[in-house]
Amino acid sequence: MLSLTACQKESTNNGDNNVSQGDQNEANKVSWWQPKASVTFDWCLDDLKNSDTFTAEVVDVDAFTTTAQQVAALHAQGKKVIAYISAGTIEDDRPDINLLPKEVIGQVYPEWPKERWLDIRQREKLRPWLNSRIDRIISKGFDAIEPDNLDSYSNETGFDISINDTKLYCDFLIKLAHDKGLGIGQKNVPELSAEYSKKFDWVLTEDAFDQKWENDVKPYIAQNKPVFAVEYTDRTSQSTFTNTICPKAKNLKYSAILKKRELNKWVFTCK
Repeated sequence: MLSLTACQKESTNNGDNNVSQGDQNEANKVSWWQPKASVTFDWCLDDLKNSDTFTAEVVDVDAFTTTAQQVAALHAQGKKVIAYISAGTIEDDRPDINLLPKEVIGQVYPEWPKERWLDIRQREKLRPWLNSRIDRIISKGFDAIEPDNLDSYSNETGFDISINDTKLYCDFLIKLAHDKGLGIGQKNVPELSAEYSKKFDWVLTEDAFDQKWENDVKPYIAQNKPVFAVEYTDRTSQSTFTNTICPKAKNLKYSAILKKRELNKWVFTCK
């Protein structure tokens, strides 16, 4: 089952009024969705239809093309809904590209030629753009954020970005999300898992079993947080997924699915 847990912000009482410390704490409380390990998951970045249904308890969809009405329809089905955004690149077909100053936009991401890497070291220059994306997500009623492209430190971005820069940016993203009542997950970057399983609310992996780093994200299970393990059909057959990956995933308490690389509605799940 899913749970909602409150996170207490610090508050102070300067003695100038009759509000008790307990009352102030209650007023300043911020809550966000914090799922538990083994919750079921699906991921679809195709444009949704209003009639679409999903069997999984958690559904991850595009923050821009998904409407508030579609999010509400998924909630009516009892789903929690995650908003996909890129946090490390800018896509040239998104309407908010003008919120980024030119000096933070770097080289083209070769695997995705419509995207360019961002200089995540310049966090304050990225803040208006990120806040705009988060406000869009909140206005549509999403429960959480999937921030993609956190691995700029291992790519040719045009900037000298280190893994420590990535950690600082992750801290920045987590605070932005949690302060506004949204959950947020780690996307890939398995080397962050030991430290950031205590900070992010779940982890989403791509081809972790195929690439043999599935054990790197086990710290999330130790925190009773989900591992959403996505394998792709261009690397893993349905038979391999069923006979090899599913038993491993079940033993690890991961929520594993097989998807097509284009992340359309098609999904193959463990039985």
